[in-house]
Amino acid sequence: MILSDRDIKESIDKGRIVIRPKPDYNVQLGVCSIDLHMGEDVKIFKYTECPYIDLKDKKSIEDIMSEVKISDQKPFVLRPRDFILAITEEYIELPNDLMGRLDGRSSLGRLGLVVHSTAARFDPGFKGKAVMEIGNMGIIPIILYPGIRICSMTFETLTQTVEVPYTKQADHKYAGQSTPLASRIDKELEKQSRLNLKDNSGKEIFDIKKK
Repeated sequence: MILSDRDIKESIDKGRIVIRPKPDYNVQLGVCSIDLHMGEDVKIFKYTECPYIDLKDKKSIEDIMSEVKISDQKPFVLRPRDFILAITEEYIELPNDLMGRLDGRSSLGRLGLVVHSTAARFDPGFKGKAVMEIGNMGIIPIILYPGIRICSMTFETLTQTVEVPYTKQADHKYAGQSTPLASRIDKELEKQSRLNLKDNSGKEIFDIKKK
């Protein structure tokens, strides 16, 4: 079940959903969603230093990205086919029986701005700022300023409270983020390579301690 505007207001006012700073309902609240603002931190790829991305490379993906701060005086120019990571101004906490879903705003989508290329789901128990995977699918550069209403979040109730919330999962990667963290898929593959040990016969064995 998706929460209505009344449910969202009640959940925030009672602290069931935490959003800081508290939203201005007159401006941000939709029929079944709440608008969120773009933060100051943007992460971009170092294109001149990175001719390709090798997911098994020992170099961290963080090393091939750089972070910049934007402001009203120094906005970010998102050129056609550009891709960046950005973060919301708002900090969010979800209860263990509620998930969030982030979507771009229609008015920006009609300009060619894609706010989430994938991974729009925020699991129950999530805590932190929301990172957005932003791309310009249009043919004209788009200037992005901090503080603009760039996305909206809807909330869906689960059939029951989850057994293991996001922050308690052993392999969670982005809990508590306050800046746009780069992909950590390289850490996942590195861990998997350690798990897939082989004995002398070539038979695959697993390191139980690392499960």
